[in-house]
Amino acid sequence: MSIQHIAVIGAGIMGNGIAQVCALVGINVVLIDISDEALEKGFAALTSNLERQVRKEAISPADRQAALGRITLTTDYGVLGQADLVIEAATEDLELKKRILKEIDKLTGRDCIIATNTSSLSITELAAVVSRPGHVIGLHFFNPVPMMGLLEVIRGLQTCEATYTAALALSDQIGKIAVAARNRPGFVVNRILCPMINEAIFVLQENLASARDIDIGMQLGCNHPIGPLALADLIGLDTFLAALKSLHEGFDDPKYRPAQLLKEMVAAGYLGRKSGRGFFSYE
Repeated sequence: MSIQHIAVIGAGIMGNGIAQVCALVGINVVLIDISDEALEKGFAALTSNLERQVRKEAISPADRQAALGRITLTTDYGVLGQADLVIEAATEDLELKKRILKEIDKLTGRDCIIATNTSSLSITELAAVVSRPGHVIGLHFFNPVPMMGLLEVIRGLQTCEATYTAALALSDQIGKIAVAARNRPGFVVNRILCPMINEAIFVLQENLASARDIDIGMQLGCNHPIGPLALADLIGLDTFLAALKSLHEGFDDPKYRPAQLLKEMVAAGYLGRKSGRGFFSYE
């Protein structure tokens, strides 16, 4: 199927990034959130990102204007009936996502694909709450969405072939490279990445090295473009902790247990870039 109308639920950093890349390739996007304030904040971030791309000459001013013209903001879930695809991009909370998916299921057409942008939660479990589980698929975008070229496509046990094929076609349409993954905690990338970042936090917790030296070590020693602690700050320490907990619970394996320092920083509200302070200061 050709996807021309997409609804994105959640105007946060992931949701507005997804809306941006879809609108730039000619897809009409409805961006939905619970308040006008959240929508305005997300749209401002999206507009700023497009302006940055214009300054870098990655897109033209006309491209920017056309993309903005394809995006509609609303708090009304009633518009979902017009969508070919709905992408849920809410916080990484299983019960919250289930509630949103049930609402999507009630309001969308029978051919609509329902996607969840989760980094670690079970697609099979999420699909089980809707009446058309074969239409549910995981689309794990990476942050920042406009810059990252990867899209993990995750099939639940119930996902039908047509849904999977349409998801791969969407990946091509928006210029992403798709990696197919089975439904296991963390899928591919986060199952490898999260333990690495967590181990860096254990190293810091044990005072083996400073945050700066840990990150420089991994950047220069392993040729990583960003250090693991700075990456955790970019992801958001609360989001990263939720992903680790999902791995820990999903595999029941102590190698995924979150470092105590990570849990303490989240409890203190030190969440990384979005709060101004994490392993590094951004104030």
